[in-house]
Amino acid sequence: MKSAGFQPAEPLTVWAVSDGRAGIENQALGLAEAIGRRAPIQLTTKRVQIRTPWRWLPAGFTPAPRQALTVGSDLLTPPWPDIWIGCGRASIPFSLGVRSWSSGKTFVAQLQDPRINPREFDVVIPPIHDGLEGANVLPIVGACHRITPERIDEAVLDYPAPLEDMAQPRFAVLIGGKSKRQDISAKRARAIADALVAVQGQTGGTLMVTVSRRTSEAAKLQLRTWLAPHCALFYEGEGANPYFAMLGAADHIFVTADSVNMATEAAATAKPIHILAVDGSAGKLERFHQSLARRGCARPFNGKLETWSYPPLLETDRAAASVLSAWAARAR
Repeated sequence: MKSAGFQPAEPLTVWAVSDGRAGIENQALGLAEAIGRRAPIQLTTKRVQIRTPWRWLPAGFTPAPRQALTVGSDLLTPPWPDIWIGCGRASIPFSLGVRSWSSGKTFVAQLQDPRINPREFDVVIPPIHDGLEGANVLPIVGACHRITPERIDEAVLDYPAPLEDMAQPRFAVLIGGKSKRQDISAKRARAIADALVAVQGQTGGTLMVTVSRRTSEAAKLQLRTWLAPHCALFYEGEGANPYFAMLGAADHIFVTADSVNMATEAAATAKPIHILAVDGSAGKLERFHQSLARRGCARPFNGKLETWSYPPLLETDRAAASVLSAWAARAR
C-alpha cells in the first residue's frame, strides 16, 4: 500500500455518491478505490435521485435537499463520512449540503464540472477539456475510472470464455453512441464494421466487440449484420459483461470518438488506442483527443493498423493522491 504521507488511526469512511448510472458511478468508485490503494478506507456507495419539482431547479438551488430525495434513493444520514465523492448532477445538492450537515468535517470532492462556483466544494476534479480553473480545481485528462492492471487481469481469468487462447492480435472494440453533439448513424456503423473486418482479415486476429446503451438500434443492426459474424465476441448486454476482460486480453483497443470514459479507461492499459470517427461535431472533445495524442495514448484510425507504446495514463491515481494530501492537510 502506498502511503499518503499521513495515515489515519482508523480507516477513512468514504462515500461514493451518484445517480447510479454505471458511467457516472464508476467515476466516483474509481477515485474512492484509488484512495483505498493509498490508505485504509471503509467505502459506501450511495445512489440518489432528486424528485419533482426539485429536479427542475438548477443543481445548486435545491433547498432542504434531503427532503428532495426520491423514495428509492439511499438514505443520507449521519454519521457523515470523512470523504464524500460526488459525481453527476444529481449528487450536487447533497455535496453542497453535507458540508453544512457535517459542520465542515466531511471533505467534499466533486467530479466533473458542477457548473457552479468550485469554491462550494473542497476540491473539484473536472476533465481538462472543460477548461474549468480555480484554486481548488484539479483538472485531469478524461475521467476517473476503475481500471487497474490487477482488475483487468482478474477479469480475463474469471471470464467464461478463454480470451487469451484466441488468435493474436486481439482487438477490443468499444462502441459508444449518441451524446450531445455526436452520434453513430447506420451509415457510419457500416463504415466502422467494414474497416474492422478489413483489419481482422489482414491480420488474422480476433475481434471482441461491445456496444453501449447509447448505441442506436439502427447502428446495432448494421454492426450485428456486418461485423458480428467476424467476431469471437459480440456483446449487446446479455450475459457476463466482458468489458474489463476485453481490455485485459486485447493487444489493440478501438474506441469510438464520442466516449471520454472508454478512451480514458483504455489509456490506463498502455495499449495502442485507435479512435474511430463518428458523426457530428467533436466540440470540446477535440481537446480531449489532442491530450491523449500528446501523451502518445491514441491516434485517429485511418484504416492502417499501427503499433506503438506509451506509459499508462494514471490520472485517477494522481487525483486520489491530491485528495488524500488535501484531506490530510486539513486533518492536521
